[in-house]
Amino acid sequence: MTSLPSSDSPDTTPAVADDAAVDVTPGDETTTEVDAASTDTQVDAASEADAVPDDAPQADAPEADAEPDDAPEADAPQADAPEADAPETVPADEETPAERPKAAPAPGPRPGPRPGARVAAPVEPWGRVEEDGTVSVREGDQWRVVGQYPDGTADEALAYYTRKFADLAGEVTLLEVRHRRGGASASDLRSTAATVRAKVDGAAAVGDLAALLERLDALTAELAEATETEAAAAREAVDDAVRERTEIVEEAEALAARDPQSVQWKQMTADMAALFDRWQAHQQNGPRLPKSTAQTLWRRFRDARATVDRHRREFFSALDETHKSARDAKTRLVERAEALAPRGEDGIPAYRDLLDEWKASGRAGRKVDDALWARFKAAGDALYGARIERETADAEASQEKIEQKRALLVEAAPIVDEKNLATARQKLTAIQRQWDEIGRIFPRDKERALDDDLRKIEQSVRAREDADWKQNDPEQKARANDMTRQLTDAIEKLEAELAAAEAKGDKRAAAQASEALEARRTWLRALGG
Repeated sequence: MTSLPSSDSPDTTPAVADDAAVDVTPGDETTTEVDAASTDTQVDAASEADAVPDDAPQADAPEADAEPDDAPEADAPQADAPEADAPETVPADEETPAERPKAAPAPGPRPGPRPGARVAAPVEPWGRVEEDGTVSVREGDQWRVVGQYPDGTADEALAYYTRKFADLAGEVTLLEVRHRRGGASASDLRSTAATVRAKVDGAAAVGDLAALLERLDALTAELAEATETEAAAAREAVDDAVRERTEIVEEAEALAARDPQSVQWKQMTADMAALFDRWQAHQQNGPRLPKSTAQTLWRRFRDARATVDRHRREFFSALDETHKSARDAKTRLVERAEALAPRGEDGIPAYRDLLDEWKASGRAGRKVDDALWARFKAAGDALYGARIERETADAEASQEKIEQKRALLVEAAPIVDEKNLATARQKLTAIQRQWDEIGRIFPRDKERALDDDLRKIEQSVRAREDADWKQNDPEQKARANDMTRQLTDAIEKLEAELAAAEAKGDKRAAAQASEALEARRTWLRALGG
């Protein structure tokens, strides 16, 4: 038998029991109704005893006196006797129950039902309290001791253990509500239901514990089905998560397989960082994967990241070496270019050779290249600046020469119309001699324009000389005379043949001779004969 704390303990005092107020479940209401029914039954029974006529049989009265002494007082409620069984008429000299005040229930024997009256089946309470404060709970046809409450009344003892039952019923109701509303894990609710069932089974509480166990068993059965459905959905979610995480791994491996020499490393680094962010978000928000699968995928992703990082470090390490060698080479080129400054314009050809070497030396990094190029260009600007200064001085000195050559062009213009070719050539030669004596002109574009104007006059005179030569060439004349003589002889011969053919009447021979004769005459006319 369970021993309860004494009245000195805060947990067993009536004041503490009253503070632990909870919602009463239907099982608790039954207990409360039993207590109320006991009190009402005692009052109604006393009223009926007073309302019975004097001549009514009193055979049942001894049975009330013979009630066992060990029967619990006021614990087992007695059913109210139906009003239909009471006598319909009351003698006039007797007071009615309404007129006479109801007597308080006496602690003595209670009257039993009258003969022939229908008595309802008694409602057994869920708990009872012995005289020594031992509290028991009814489980079927048996009573089980749940504890003692020696320092309080029977009602306080029952109320204390009834509140314990209410707490258990509240936990069961809470589980049912969480299951109906959804959102909670069925497996977790099932585990909690098993824990609550262990607490309800054999609990030190007064109430319908069997009904709570039935509710828990029904809830556990529903949760078992929901757990299977939840497990299937969880497996499907895990499969989807594995596929999504595998896609992330494959994208990372594709990045790792690219050629490090053709990769834009800024974009590559951003892509890999985005994949890692996706991995972390999926790991935090997605379902938990099986340990072996998660570790395998993580190793693949980690190896891909490590490969990309290694390629990046190797690429930039080689690039640093390339930049270093290019920086050293360009530094030497800058020093050589700066050494050409004393040579002035004469150093330009050497500077151009250095420029070709600069282009072939590679890149040394943007900042280093910019700084070295600024020095190299400044050295070249100094050389070309010397040339510009010289050309500026030459251009100023060439103004008088330009005017002189323009005057020569004006003097040479009439040569084109000179009829005497020998005179034209003589004048042109004299002008060309003066032209050369004047010398070079700067800038060069003005010199080229003046030379082109004089060259046009020279070409005109040369064209006339070529034509005159063709006409007066002795060899050509000799060849033309010989050809004329041959054509003249051929024409005379063809004329004789034509006359002979006509005399004979040979039209065919006459036609051929006439055709050949016409051709020879055409050739002769072309030669001027």
